[in-house]
Amino acid sequence: MKIAILTVSDTRALATDETGDAIGNALPQHDVVERAIVRDERDEIEAVLRTWCDDGIADLVLTNGGTGLSPRDVTPEATRAVIDKEVPGLPEAMRAKSPTSFAYLSRQVAGIRGRVLIVNLPGSPKAAIECLQAIEDILEHAVTMAK
Repeated sequence: MKIAILTVSDTRALATDETGDAIGNALPQHDVVERAIVRDERDEIEAVLRTWCDDGIADLVLTNGGTGLSPRDVTPEATRAVIDKEVPGLPEAMRAKSPTSFAYLSRQVAGIRGRVLIVNLPGSPKAAIECLQAIEDILEHAVTMAK
């Protein structure tokens, strides 16, 4: 599976992308073909998602960051703006399998654009990996179904 990782953060552009690194390391059996960091700006997020999906860059796009409750957290809204179909079961599974009740405050979205699956993950490395582990066993099947 070809994976693209989009980190959404106003501050990570100035530092190392620990969450993007953790996500890539958590999926060694797959190819990370693209990575980028954008600010918490809806138009920037939407532009990258559209390009990666429409140009066939990846089978799966994993975003991280921007899923919380702060005014700058707009990743779910950007994702909803570009997807054709929402896949609500993936975020439901991530929240349900989280070891902390704070996961219910995260607003992840998952959906399909064209034939590409997009999944929002939280911005912290620990939370992103916990969420990814919650759905890892069904991601390949979801991508196959989307194709």
